[in-house]
Amino acid sequence: MDGFRIPIGQHVDSLVDGLQEHVGFVFDWINDVVYATVMGIESVLLGIPFIVFVVITALIAWKLAGKGVALFAIIGFLLVNNIGLWQPAMQTLSLVLTAEIITLLVGLPLGIIIAKHKGLDNSVRPVLDLMQTMPAFVYLIPAVMFFSLGRVPGVMATIIFSMPPMIRLTSLGIKQVPNDLVEAGHAFGCTPYQLLVKVELPHALTTIMAGVNQSIMLALSMVVIAAMIGAGGLGSMVLRGVQRVNIGLGFESGLAVVILAIFLDRITQGLGKKKQEF
Repeated sequence: MDGFRIPIGQHVDSLVDGLQEHVGFVFDWINDVVYATVMGIESVLLGIPFIVFVVITALIAWKLAGKGVALFAIIGFLLVNNIGLWQPAMQTLSLVLTAEIITLLVGLPLGIIIAKHKGLDNSVRPVLDLMQTMPAFVYLIPAVMFFSLGRVPGVMATIIFSMPPMIRLTSLGIKQVPNDLVEAGHAFGCTPYQLLVKVELPHALTTIMAGVNQSIMLALSMVVIAAMIGAGGLGSMVLRGVQRVNIGLGFESGLAVVILAIFLDRITQGLGKKKQEF
């Protein structure tokens, strides 16, 4: 028995090789779409004059989260630009936004479906547990194997890492809709689609926004790690600081990440509160 070993790694390698051989064209298509999206968002962000960007983000922060967050956005982004990290910051923001768009498009419908099918919920839960507890660095391996190096594998690894809270909290929000509201919807003759759009999603919106908030925070943490496979952005600056033992560069890059994280966190929290008040 000492020599017996279950070849889990070999089976995973065989699965990956089979996918590359038989459905490689699918991964090529995904690569093209994701690359076009992330580069398009990056071009827009870098194409906006810096002052205009600061004014727009400050107004958004003021509207959604209050004057304090607006002031923080102005000071924070002025600082990021002053220390010469504006372009890497916008690259990181484009990676996060691309990953979050795809996470929403996939995670929201999955969360709704899981909430309405208990058997599927029981089956998917262990997979989500695995996705959340697997070390983040492990996601870089299949991302590189399927999409080579660069921003696309960084985005894909980020999506996998940040997807579970979006699915879980969407499912939780739908499950927590009171039965009397659902019964009232049925009594008024709502179709399943109308019930979902007019009753369940509005009631679950606060919980869903919490899922958006958590997925964005996880995405930001992952894009820094993804710099190891050429994702670029602030993560590459942090990695360069570590490799060169440059404490100043590492601290400045980390500070820029923190500014982005706090801004996005307060904006999504504020958006959730606005929706709840509405």
